[in-house]
Amino acid sequence: MTVTVRRVTEDDWVLLRTVRREMLADTPQAYLETVADADARTEAEWQFRALRGSSGPTDLALAADDPKLPDRWVGYLACFVDAPGQGHVVSVYVAPSHRGTGLAGQMIDGVVGWARGEAALDRLHLHVHEDNARARAFYRRYGFTETGGGFPYDLDPTKTELEMALLLD
Repeated sequence: MTVTVRRVTEDDWVLLRTVRREMLADTPQAYLETVADADARTEAEWQFRALRGSSGPTDLALAADDPKLPDRWVGYLACFVDAPGQGHVVSVYVAPSHRGTGLAGQMIDGVVGWARGEAALDRLHLHVHEDNARARAFYRRYGFTETGGGFPYDLDPTKTELEMALLLD
């Protein structure tokens, strides 16, 4: 596979906006906003989001570049430190054209490496929609376990966002 996983930079804000719109349209239940929410964000907000992903040991965003598709990303993942020793993984996405290629695993490996090294974290956690069985199974394969925690899904409070966590020994 010729895809490269790399850290997002501030200059990537247009690519970030594009992939965010794509991920929201592709899997609306997986994220806590809509395409309309994303479209309402200003250029400055997108620039800030991109900058945040390259800001060192408290925030990370990874993008997957495919040289055959230079105007878009085929994968994205973000993580931020939300408590001492703990990182919160968000916005994991792989384009349909690249699913089943190992790209999601490369991105998880990238965030785990960052968490253990630069960020010096003890734990990663994430939230996944109760109906997203494919994502839950993927996270389990990488060592995440359901914690029993969760919260009502913002866009449909009758559904639940389940917490999964990975201890970083």
